[in-house]
Amino acid sequence: MTDFWTEILNFATETANRVGTQLMADFGQVQASEKLDGSLVTQSDQWADETIRDAIASHFPSHGILSEEGQHVFPDTEWCWIIDPLDGTTNFARGIPLWGISFGLVYQGTPVFGYVHFPPIGQTFHGFLPGESGITGIENGAFLNGRPIHSSTDSLSSNHFFSLCTRSASLLQQALPCKIRMLGVASYNFLSIASGAALGGIEATPKIWDIAGAWVIVQAADGVWAPLDSKQIFPLIVGENYGTISLPTLVASSPEMVSVLQPLINS
Repeated sequence: MTDFWTEILNFATETANRVGTQLMADFGQVQASEKLDGSLVTQSDQWADETIRDAIASHFPSHGILSEEGQHVFPDTEWCWIIDPLDGTTNFARGIPLWGISFGLVYQGTPVFGYVHFPPIGQTFHGFLPGESGITGIENGAFLNGRPIHSSTDSLSSNHFFSLCTRSASLLQQALPCKIRMLGVASYNFLSIASGAALGGIEATPKIWDIAGAWVIVQAADGVWAPLDSKQIFPLIVGENYGTISLPTLVASSPEMVSVLQPLINS
C-alpha cells in the first residue's frame, strides 16, 4: 500500500477503536428514543457520530462527510466518508452484543475503502476495491481481523445460512431451503456473506450508511451485490438527499447464487 492508503487504514482503525471503547462502556446502559422513521437513536449514537465527524474534519479537511446522525446530502467533493456511527442501535440499547461502527470512503461517488468494527465480538472487517476508478496504490482485498476472506463457493443446502431483517421477510415468495438468521445489524448481515458464513441475504430498507462500508468488503471478497430495484446504487449523485432513500438489496456469495435466490424474492 502507498502511504496514503496506510494512513487511511490507520485512521479508520484508531478512530473505530477509540469510539468502540466508549461505546462498550455505554453498552446496555443508555436509553433509546424513536426517530421519525421509527428507528431508535441514543446519546451514544450522537456522540459517536460527532466524534467521528470531528476526527475526519481534523485529519482530512478536504473530504466530505455523509452520516446517519448528521449530513444526509452527498457533497460535491472528490472524497467523501459515509459513516454509520452505531449500526445495530436496537441491539446496543437492549444489551445484545452485536453492533458495529461502519466507515465507507467514497471516491468520485463510488466507495473504494470499507471498514466495519464490531467491538463486542472482537471482529473487524476492512477492504479495498479500486475498481475502474483509476486509483493506484491498492489492490482488491477483503480482510477479517487482518486475514484475507472470501465468499463461499458452496451450493445452497439446509445447513447453510441466509440472513435478513424483519422488514425483508415479506419479500420472500417461498420458504428458502436453508437456515434463516435475523441478526439485527445490516452491515453484519452483508459481511457474513463476505466471510463465507452465509450464502446470501436481503435487506428491504437499508440506507446508504448501512451499505457503503460493507459494499466494498463484500465485492472485494468476490461476493455479489444485486440491487432489488434494478437501479445501481453508485456512483452517488451530488446534492441528493439520501436520508429518506431506501436501497433494497440482495447480497449473494457468487453470480450463480444470485440466479438461485432472485426467483425466490419479490423485487
